[in-house]
Amino acid sequence: MTSDNTFRTFLAIEIPKEILEQFERVQYRLGLSMTGVIRWARPGNTHLTLKFFGNITERDIRSITDALQAKAPALAPVRVAIGTLGVFPNLSRPRVLWMGVTEGMKELAALQGQVETALEAVGFTREERPFRAHLTLGRMKADRRIEGLEKAIEDHKGFAAGTFTATEMVLFRSDLKPTGPVYTPLATFRLGL
Repeated sequence: MTSDNTFRTFLAIEIPKEILEQFERVQYRLGLSMTGVIRWARPGNTHLTLKFFGNITERDIRSITDALQAKAPALAPVRVAIGTLGVFPNLSRPRVLWMGVTEGMKELAALQGQVETALEAVGFTREERPFRAHLTLGRMKADRRIEGLEKAIEDHKGFAAGTFTATEMVLFRSDLKPTGPVYTPLATFRLGL
């Protein structure tokens, strides 16, 4: 919980264990050659974010839950393939190293757009930045070019971590701790039921 009884929250799709195992293997391989330059994400916390809400109230959580419980049955499950690596914003000044969506991006973007529309109807601001589904592998410790990063990304072209069908969205609470964020599910929304 943050000040004034607000909660840091986001809506996401959880990632299956088999893909998380591949995710962890990639982190391990990259970590061998890039020691100390990347703060690695914990595989157990990895997800595909659909919407980040930031700090919101319990009343906001109820509004989100009501809106998505009403909308989710009309939304189709999405087949998603995870693979290839990239960075945000670019290789010259990388901030985030990610594993991307190689199949199902159009469908995920449509799902995310429908979620935005449902939430906008209950008072939430629509995200203006383009939706770019990804799994965060790690964050750079310094805002500079990293030796070997471009080659590592090139070496993972065509890499496939796995495929799964996203059948639900989860509203998470995020508590920031000294050891890293702790995510607690608040509500689950089944797609297409």
